[in-house]
Amino acid sequence: MCWRQILNEKKKRQIRQVLRKLPKRSVILIEDETDLLLFPPLRAMWSPRGIPAQVMLSGGNAKRVVFGCMNLATGHRLFLVRRQQRAPDFQAFLHLVRRHYRGYRITMVLDNHKTHTAHASQALAARLGIRLLWLPKRAPELNPMDTLWGQGKDAICANKQFTSIDDQVAAFIDHLNGLSNQEALQTSGVRSRKFWLRRTVEKNICSPA
Repeated sequence: MCWRQILNEKKKRQIRQVLRKLPKRSVILIEDETDLLLFPPLRAMWSPRGIPAQVMLSGGNAKRVVFGCMNLATGHRLFLVRRQQRAPDFQAFLHLVRRHYRGYRITMVLDNHKTHTAHASQALAARLGIRLLWLPKRAPELNPMDTLWGQGKDAICANKQFTSIDDQVAAFIDHLNGLSNQEALQTSGVRSRKFWLRRTVEKNICSPA
C-alpha cells in the first residue's frame, strides 16, 4: 500500500468516526460540482479507417456549473446552477441547503476545492450550522455525486449538440431529477456493499428528505 493510500484510509476512518457520533436530527450530505459545456463531449464518432476525425471548434464555449448534493440516507438531491465556480457560488448553495433542511444538523462531505476551503465559505457554513468534512485529496471515487454526474453526461450531453447551454442544463437537471431517490442511491453506488460509508449511513438515526 503506497503512502497516499495509507493517508486516504486514515482520512476515511476519521470521517466514519465523526459520522457515527452524530446527534439526533442529523443529516449526511455528499456534495460536488460539475461543469457543463455547450460543445458536447465526444464519446464516439465515425471516420474512415486510417483518417483521424476532424472536430470543428470555435474559440469560445458556453459553460455552466452545477452544484449538487445527495442525502446519503434517502437519496434526495439538491441542485443549483451557476455561471461559474467561485466561493460566492458555493456559498449560495450552502444557503439553499440550509433552507431545505431547516431544523436539522447538517454534515456535508466534500472535496478540498478552493471554493470550499475559502475562509468566507467555512465561516458561512459555521454560521448556518453546516459541518464540513473534507474527503481525501484526489479521490473522486469516494464521491457518489461524481458517478451521478458522469451518468447524466453520458445520457444527456455526450455526442449531442444543444441549441443553447441553458437548454442543455435544463435537460441535464431534468434527467437527474427524474431518477427516483432509490435509483439515485443504486446507480451512484451508495447501495453497493463496497461503498465506504454504507454501514455508517445505515446507522444514521435520522433520514429527512
